[in-house]
Amino acid sequence: MSHLLWSSVGKKLLTGITGFLLMGFIIAHLLGNLTLLIGPAAFNHYAHFLETLFHGWAVYVFEVGLIAFFVTHAAAAVTVAVADKAKARPQAYAKKEDAGFTSRMSFSSKSMIYTGTLIALFVIWHVKSFKFGGALPIPDGHGGEIKDLYSVVAAAFAQPLIVGIYVAIMILLGLHLRHGFWSAFQSLGWTNKRWLPVLETLAMVFAVVMAFGFLVIPIIMYFTGGDAGVHHLSAGGR
Repeated sequence: MSHLLWSSVGKKLLTGITGFLLMGFIIAHLLGNLTLLIGPAAFNHYAHFLETLFHGWAVYVFEVGLIAFFVTHAAAAVTVAVADKAKARPQAYAKKEDAGFTSRMSFSSKSMIYTGTLIALFVIWHVKSFKFGGALPIPDGHGGEIKDLYSVVAAAFAQPLIVGIYVAIMILLGLHLRHGFWSAFQSLGWTNKRWLPVLETLAMVFAVVMAFGFLVIPIIMYFTGGDAGVHHLSAGGR
């Protein structure tokens, strides 16, 4: 079984499957982060819900699973890329006999290893900054306390350098997703010559929506001072 998983075909399957799982996480993470634009109470209660789900066990199980998917995805993708380069065939999907169509090399496909590495380093820094950012407890409005994670995020996004880093990394995420979306389908054999253009269009839309959704949050919080969020914008900045 392990021999099958770490064969050339097996590694491509692992890359595709874990890629889909990670894309699902990205969607869920964006939806949760959008509560930052509603205001402190919405985001803090959302974060508190996640932290206390199933007495706090859910977040740990989820984090362990996410790390496993991330490491597996990275390891499989890197070994496939190295093997392809060693064979002097950098286009992992170029052979007609393998997929039924020729390679569609682009900047995003050629830079997958580099964008993936930068995103991985960013995730480590992101987790260190926010998960272990020293959020202070505040009243939850019901006689209890919750962590004021919103203030940690708002303080970070008040700094132009950090906002710039986030925007740059989200653009790289978009490039990574643009190629990763359709290649995940291809890795699992769920595409053909007819449907590939459709998948490429969907990949572009998905990548743009995800990248824009993430990068607009720090920009809005920076220019509105954080806690105003969408209410500040809808009120014309009053």
